[in-house]
Amino acid sequence: MLKEFKSFISRGNVIDLAVGVVMGGAFSAIVTSLVNDIIMPFVGVLIGGIDFSQMTLKINDATINYGLFIQNIVNFLIIALSIFIFIKFINKKANKKKEEKIDPQIKLLEEIRDELKK
Repeated sequence: MLKEFKSFISRGNVIDLAVGVVMGGAFSAIVTSLVNDIIMPFVGVLIGGIDFSQMTLKINDATINYGLFIQNIVNFLIIALSIFIFIKFINKKANKKKEEKIDPQIKLLEEIRDELKK
């Protein structure tokens, strides 16, 4: 069992995942600061000086912090957009490398195959 665990841990996927989680946590802190300290105050000024973090709704003893919820939505959208752009960039680079490695004869054969399909 220990041997299997060592084999599992030493695989590249697990290590890549661990690095991704650490980097994601650090990136999340940066995006949170960007949203809370730069974007939301600017949006607040544009719509009349509203501080989203102070927007609440009080119902009896319960306080609903919908302003913080709005900030978290903006946070999520920026993180999702950043990841989308990063993945798109990585895929583009990977495809370029893949195209560079293709043997010219194979490329010619693929073009012939594609023409024959038409």
